[in-house]
Amino acid sequence: MYVEWPPEPALAGRIACLWRRVSEDAGHQLVVPDGCVDLIWGPSGPFVAGPDTGPAPTRLAPGDTFTGIRFKPGAAGEVFGVPLSELRDQRVPLTALDAFPPLDDAPDPLPAMQAALHDRLRRTPPPDPAAPAAAAALLRGRRVQEVARELGLSERQLHRRCVAGFGYGPKTLQRVVRFQRALRLARSGVRPAEVAAVAGYADQAHLARDVKRLSGVTLSRLLG
Repeated sequence: MYVEWPPEPALAGRIACLWRRVSEDAGHQLVVPDGCVDLIWGPSGPFVAGPDTGPAPTRLAPGDTFTGIRFKPGAAGEVFGVPLSELRDQRVPLTALDAFPPLDDAPDPLPAMQAALHDRLRRTPPPDPAAPAAAAALLRGRRVQEVARELGLSERQLHRRCVAGFGYGPKTLQRVVRFQRALRLARSGVRPAEVAAVAGYADQAHLARDVKRLSGVTLSRLLG
């Protein structure tokens, strides 16, 4: 069972959603890149799921519960006290990050997670506004060079600010946002050939290669 709900108004500018997953069976949950960073409390305690650039299968046992706070793409900023590039493709225990105080275990860990997050947000500067702007422009199909020009940046400056805001450069960000757009289209029933055209792929084969690179499986299997 998976449920998600919106954050309280004080966190809405930075947080995409709060969520909880309770596993009913043993198996694996495939996590794919989405441009986000999550603060999660799982069976082994709290950890940070850094920005992914490839598939991240998670082993589940019956009854395992994961409670998460998901940052909007480009909105994590300096809240974890380390560059996001150091969290890329990592699952890092919160105890390894000095920026966060220890969190007390509780039947529902979400209040403690939100309180710690409120404290960190008060102590860190706001995220770079260029990060979500770059993601939005790339989602609209702009090329990296066009995005840099629209934001008044050199390509080198755009790369540096994307690495700071997302944990990886603009070309990887472009693949991730295009992949997520393709998934939304495919899940709404759009046929693969049309998905490729609308999402900005050169052709259906390009779509298939990118899906396999980012998820480790084919589009049909990912949808299933």
